[in-house]
Amino acid sequence: MLNEEKTGIPGLNEVDLRLKGFKVHALPESTEVPVKAGRRDFYKMGLVNGDMTINYGGQLLDIKGTALFFVNPQVPHALVRRINRTSGYACIFTETFLKWRDLQGSPLFRVGENPVVTLNAEQAVFMTGLFEKMLAVYDGDYLYKGDLVKNYIALIIHEALRIQPAQYVSNFKNGESRLAQLFIDLLEKQFPIERSDEPLRLRSPQDYARHLSVHVNYLNRSVRETTGKTTSAHVSARIIAEAKALLQHSDWTVAEIAYALGFEYPAYFNNYFKRLTGSTPNTFRKV
Repeated sequence: MLNEEKTGIPGLNEVDLRLKGFKVHALPESTEVPVKAGRRDFYKMGLVNGDMTINYGGQLLDIKGTALFFVNPQVPHALVRRINRTSGYACIFTETFLKWRDLQGSPLFRVGENPVVTLNAEQAVFMTGLFEKMLAVYDGDYLYKGDLVKNYIALIIHEALRIQPAQYVSNFKNGESRLAQLFIDLLEKQFPIERSDEPLRLRSPQDYARHLSVHVNYLNRSVRETTGKTTSAHVSARIIAEAKALLQHSDWTVAEIAYALGFEYPAYFNNYFKRLTGSTPNTFRKV
């Protein structure tokens, strides 16, 4: 347990230095397969050295040698085959932890994109160094470790884009995955909400289907098949995330937040928020 003498800052302890919504670790050399993704609320970024096959959103992707991989939590994924031992690093983080960046807008985390970036020997050495530094910071007691880790993540993302930019021109395997991506992009463009007098325009699957000029049943089927979640689940999760952010980081009243999120009456918002989170907006704000 860290104490005041070790940190040099009164009242600072191990809990204060803990990174919430982030974890980095070395990959085990061998793992039983198939290995399915567990948590579905984390983005994943890793460096892997080995020979394996990954099922990512219905696509079988082969990794040979050293590669970076980027995993969107909305896409079902699993390790299905391993030829030899694997080494490398992986880190997971929530969108809240990396709130400075629109992750779903980043080409490296888009639904329907190939998440693998193959590295040559020189690039592999450089990226390995970055992950090793990130792990050292994570295990250390530096006061501003969160900021430093975010900078390492940003550097890895930008280096990956620089190494293989052409890979991330949209190359959808079918119309359903393209439509799902258009829906995700349109959903994210609604946020963040910055004015209480400019309410959320698109709130239902029907709203998004009309905007995308498709039948709502086709939209629902495409989103579910591509991401494993319904259109309504995506919209609800994003509205709740924005509601929580406004409750925590704005001085708007609950009524103003309700209207901004497109609810006709504050009571409707209260019931909606409690049904999905288990607490009322006022209770959540006081925590």
